[in-house]
Amino acid sequence: MSRIDNLADSFEKHISAPWQKNIAGAQKVIFVVYPKEDERRLRIKIKEFEQRAKVAKRGWVELDFTSFFAQWMSKDEYKDEYFLHPDDIQIKLGGEFTAECAAHLTEVLRSADDNTVVAVHGVACLYGFTRLHSILQKAESDIKGRLVVLFPGSHDQNVYRLMDAKDGWNYLATPIVN
Repeated sequence: MSRIDNLADSFEKHISAPWQKNIAGAQKVIFVVYPKEDERRLRIKIKEFEQRAKVAKRGWVELDFTSFFAQWMSKDEYKDEYFLHPDDIQIKLGGEFTAECAAHLTEVLRSADDNTVVAVHGVACLYGFTRLHSILQKAESDIKGRLVVLFPGSHDQNVYRLMDAKDGWNYLATPIVN
């Protein structure tokens, strides 16, 4: 059995358990943590995770951040200038881009009910543009059911490192790891 299959089994066990209703948004976040080199394997098996949620009688909504930066950048009137002078975009990334990501996530969370898993993937594509924890903190108050982040990286004592970056952050999410 592969690491991804093992994660799917652990995910199903966790998601099948009764959900406590009166908890904070940050406590409704689940990180499915896998080695960054397994990103493609996990993407192939995303529908397996959806099936497991449905077996547990949970709804399923996906949000893929893979092309979000490209879509956001293509709408910017100064995009050509940013490509000529990439350092000039840093302020805009920390403010506008992070807020746009959080607004997109919030919109999806608000459309889901309290028995639905909102599964977020493609978060590796945000690396270098914004910090995932900044997006989650802005959106966590809108989580009704569970927010599952498919997370390529590592977890050690509640410190999560996206893409095994040197810096990580301490987050209250429940980890599902191999």
